[in-house]
Parts: sequence; structure tokens; C-alpha cells
Amino acid sequence: MNLAMQHPADQIVTIMDRIYQYGMTTTSGGNLSIRDENGVIWISPSGIDKGTLRREDIMKVYPDGTYEGLHTPSVECPFHMAIYKARPDLKAILHAHPPALVAFSVARRLPDVRLIPHARMLTGDLVYAEYATPGSTQLGANISAKFAEGYNTVMLENHGVVLGSDESLYKAFMMFETLDFVARLETGARTIGDNPRPLTKAELEQFKRKTRPDMEEYEPRHTSEELALRRDMCILIKRAYHNQLFTSSQGTFSCRVGDGFLITPYDQDREYLEPEDLVLVENGKREKGKIPSRSLKLHEEIYKQHPEIKTVIVAHPHNIMAFGVTDRDFDARLIPESYLQLRTVHKYPFGSTFLQPEELAAQLGKDNPVAIIENDCVITTGDSLISAFDKLEVMEYSAKSVIMTRNVGPIVKITDEEIDELEEAFHLK
Repeated sequence: MNLAMQHPADQIVTIMDRIYQYGMTTTSGGNLSIRDENGVIWISPSGIDKGTLRREDIMKVYPDGTYEGLHTPSVECPFHMAIYKARPDLKAILHAHPPALVAFSVARRLPDVRLIPHARMLTGDLVYAEYATPGSTQLGANISAKFAEGYNTVMLENHGVVLGSDESLYKAFMMFETLDFVARLETGARTIGDNPRPLTKAELEQFKRKTRPDMEEYEPRHTSEELALRRDMCILIKRAYHNQLFTSSQGTFSCRVGDGFLITPYDQDREYLEPEDLVLVENGKREKGKIPSRSLKLHEEIYKQHPEIKTVIVAHPHNIMAFGVTDRDFDARLIPESYLQLRTVHKYPFGSTFLQPEELAAQLGKDNPVAIIENDCVITTGDSLISAFDKLEVMEYSAKSVIMTRNVGPIVKITDEEIDELEEAFHLK
């Protein structure tokens, strides 16, 4: 889906629906706006259910403050107008208050966007704007002053967050979704008892130099097997997004097919991926006109070294990644399913995926089907698409159980003797 080709009112409805369905706003909370090429501001209305918003509900506000529409503009329209006045380059503004960001807002702390590399690249530096009454001129002055200083991500004391983009409302949503992910990641990390470890400036620079693979193009012949796999991959990619195992811009699936493999494309929204968007890679060449994920080299190495592996998933779910940004190890000896699916979960240094893909690939296999990469991602592998996806869900849900256990009591792990019985019963020895 090309959101840029949608009318501003339709863009606002589309993005608000995603925010609401993702649990990042309430029926009455949050507001979105787009400034069009004529300086007209399209903004969500006041007092209308965000779960049933329609294109005809979106309000049209002129530069002089007059407006057209079925309702009245959002009560926060004054700060949107103040921000646009302070920043003529901005095209879209998003304001919401999801629980994780509210937690930081009421604690007056900034989420650490250095926990994962792409977060700071999207959000930039963060700053706080002082509290003022919603809808007031003072609130608009407080927020717009921070945007005037060059910030694009402004936390509000006891209120939530405001983000602005000079590209599109969709880009503002990506920033918002990533910031919310970081907030949930940091709260999980602190819950398991450790201060999270941020990436250093050198590590962030190292990640920025990660390049897209330079490959020749070719025109493939599509088989019925491959076409079916494209369909099945897209179903699970969207499920991964809806289950918060992926974000719109982060998360990679690949599946072996014939003499090559299919892989998700670079920089395309996971929510809207269609079978034709996936990239077929064969003999070191990529499908014509398509750019594969930047993690392609790792996937290629895993398939080369492990013929038994049919699927590789790289993801960033916030609960299991809490172990990836702290010194805590994740022990899968929680319930039989977690151990049988995950075995011993090893952790590898940041940069392993793109600096030493051959060495990392060599570590994976039947007895080591999953991995955590510090401050980056988790990797799951399997002999089928569903088996790798199942491991990803088991990792995330098991990590969530560990985090929740912190509020219940000490963890009692399955004993070594019980592990021996499991391995014998399920023929793992």
C-alpha cells in the first residue's frame, strides 16, 4: 500500500486505526494531523471514537484558524498549529499516550533510544516539554518551542509524546511505534533486575555503515511451490506484526525454496506486505527490481552451512529483547514446551549479524536453533516456516512469563533430571 497516494483524510484514518488496534491509544485519546501543499491542516476530530473513525470525520483547518467538517477539530489543534508555524518543514504530527510512554511521562524520564540501533536513527534526540493544560495556548508554546530547537520527538510531562515528520504521517508513525517499542523494552529490562546497556557511539556508527547487499539482478521463473510459499510467508509476517513480534519497519522472514530462498524486502511496511513484494534470491542474484533485507548475508550463510534449516526469522520482540539489552541470560528450562522448542539459548555480541555472519551461522543448528544478539535481535530457525515461527512465539511468551514472575515469586526451573527425562521422551539425545 502506498500511503503517499492516499488523500490526507484517508491517511489519518488508516494510521489512527493502526494505533488504536495496536493498543497505543484509547477511544478518546490521541490526535493526528497532516499539512498539505496549500498549508491546510487535516486533523482528527474532537470527541469521536478512534476505533470507528471515518474519512468524513476528519477536519479541515485553514491557516487563519477557520475550519470545515462535521465536527470540531481536536482540542489539541492549537499545539499542532503552533508546531507547524515553528517548523515550516514538517508535514505531519502525531500525538498519543500509550501506557509504556505514559510510564516515562509520569516519571519524567526519557526512554533510552540507544538500546537498539535503528531507534535513535528514527526518533533522533528526545526532550521534554513542560506540563500545561491540554488545548491551552501555553501547551502549544511549550511544545512548539522544543520543535523550534530542532527536536522531532518531544515527550510531554504527565501527558504522552508528540512527534513530527518532514516526510509523511507514516514516517511519524514509524517513529512513534519504535519509541513505544523502546519504552516497553526498557521497562521489561528494568523489571528483570538489570540496568539496560545502551549502545556506544562507536557501535551506532558501526551499524550505520551496514550496507545493502550489492547483487546482480535476474528475471526468475516462478514455480507453484514458490508462489504458495510467498502466500504462507505473508500470512505469518502479518501475524508476527499483529502479535507485536515485528514492528512496521523491522523483522525479516526467509524460506528456502528450490536452489534459493525467499526473503522480506528492505524498508517496506510489514503490515502491508504482499506475496509479490518478497524477494527471490538464487545463486547470489536477486529478483529484478527488488531490494532484499540488509540481513540477507546472514540468511544466505545459514542456508549454506545447514541444509536441514528451511526457515530463518530475525525479529525484535520486546520481552525477549529485554535479555538482549541486559547482562541477564535467558534460561528456557521453564516449562517443557520452552525447553523442547528452544533448548539452551545463547547470546552473541552486537554486530555478529553483519560483521561475522559466517561465524554466527556456524553456531546455529539442530541443537542451537535460536539465538539472542545483544542490542539487536533474536534469530529463530526451523525445518519449516511454522516451526521457526513457533519458536519465535515461544521465546517471546516465555520471556514475558519470566518478567511477570518477578512480581509473583522466585523462578523454580525444571531440574537436570527432569531435562534428561524430557530429552529421552522426545528423542533429543
